[in-house]
Amino acid sequence: MMHQTPEQELTRRPLPPIEGRCDQSFARVRAAFEDNFALRGEVGAAVCVYHNGRQVIDLWAGFADPVSHRPWRSDTLVCMMSVGKSVCALAVLMLVERGQIALDERVARYWPEFAQAGKGNITVRMLLAGKAALLFADLAPDGSAYQWETIIRAIERQRPEWEPGTRGAYHSATFGYLLGELVRRVDGRMIDVFVADEIERPLGIDYKFGLDDAALARVADIVVNEGNATLQLTADRSTKLGRAWRILPNVANGHYRNTREFRTSVFPSANGHGNARSIARLYALLAAGGSLDGVRLISPALVEEARTETWKDICGMTDRPYRYGLGFFLNRPPLMPFGPNPRAFGHPGAGGSVGIADPEAGIAMSYSTNFLCAGAGVGDRCEALVAAAFGA
Repeated sequence: MMHQTPEQELTRRPLPPIEGRCDQSFARVRAAFEDNFALRGEVGAAVCVYHNGRQVIDLWAGFADPVSHRPWRSDTLVCMMSVGKSVCALAVLMLVERGQIALDERVARYWPEFAQAGKGNITVRMLLAGKAALLFADLAPDGSAYQWETIIRAIERQRPEWEPGTRGAYHSATFGYLLGELVRRVDGRMIDVFVADEIERPLGIDYKFGLDDAALARVADIVVNEGNATLQLTADRSTKLGRAWRILPNVANGHYRNTREFRTSVFPSANGHGNARSIARLYALLAAGGSLDGVRLISPALVEEARTETWKDICGMTDRPYRYGLGFFLNRPPLMPFGPNPRAFGHPGAGGSVGIADPEAGIAMSYSTNFLCAGAGVGDRCEALVAAAFGA
């Protein structure tokens, strides 16, 4: 358990009821979760950890709505932001596994209109590796993020920012559309339907793009933190992130995430809704080589390819130091603190939600929160849980 100074003890807040289960060998994760509420301002959250394919932590607490004091329950969903990009990447990798997509084939083979504006030689591998240089949808109108066809037509006409394949960048706003449209062109289903049919139901998880009325009733409200660096940059049109995210309505205050329109739209770059239990189970499958409890989505060889470094550099979008595989970030503290193993991989969401897999340690974990963290990384609450999980 983390030891607190006398000054910290004096400022501890009363703990909300901590619900769920915790294997005693991972008790320090529960202690860190409690400290998040007592010392780090947590509002509502969940954490889940798997060890060697077995769930050892599944905890939740706090408020799904701090105004009405609606409690965070076992089945509460929350927007996990960019964690969904890794779900989209898995969907593409599943089609690679099935032989329907080839990593080194040109995207235009599957999506002919994509070849416009100098994009004809971009491969699927470049797309997954964040090396396509397609950071923006400049020809899409402001506020058009929920209009799939409008964004896709804009991406088709977008010219790369630099020579594709020569530099890596986090495709913050466009990644979900790029992978989602590739899935649609090859499989015929929209990405929300493919994820529901091929990932959510077979694996028994609760993670969705585009919520129906039943799911809407379980969603936690996002609590904006004005100190969140990504929120500040996306609200500033003079920045690269601001240029990319002007497709969102009312981006300046961040409260668009609590609207029905945002929650029900298919916007896989940023509006996947789920919880720690679901994402931890998905990452437990990846940590186990692509299979879990009789469900096989991809092969161990493809998992290895997905977590092999494709670039390590200053990101061309965020100007932050990252390591990247195929659709997944690789461990690189302080912004991507995925434990002690440099080969651990995962994906964060703006505000602190995360999914992580470390196959060598047999650890998979996820954290989901409705209170955005401060700063540019995953925040102190997520960092504390990751440190506790990998130290257990």
